[in-house]
Amino acid sequence: MRNVMNHIIHSRFVASVSELKKNPTAVVQNAFGEAVAILNRNNPEFYCVPAAMYERMMDLIEDQELIKLAEQVDTDETVKVSINELRARVLKNSS
Repeated sequence: MRNVMNHIIHSRFVASVSELKKNPTAVVQNAFGEAVAILNRNNPEFYCVPAAMYERMMDLIEDQELIKLAEQVDTDETVKVSINELRARVLKNSS
């Protein structure tokens, strides 16, 4: 991370909007698969993220959401039931 004009840059690579317009493929290739902070007047405007990195980020976000759901379910109280009790309940309800 670098600090430019009181803004934290969350990338090791930066490029200007002009550079991005001129040759977007070169900007991405010069970052070696990492995100590029796109600066407008020395302020971060947005981040250019390669497709593979974006897919990994989405996977990580989805994993975090699934972990939260699993933790919510895990806190619910459970009741132990034997297989015989379960069969008896099923038979009783189907009659």
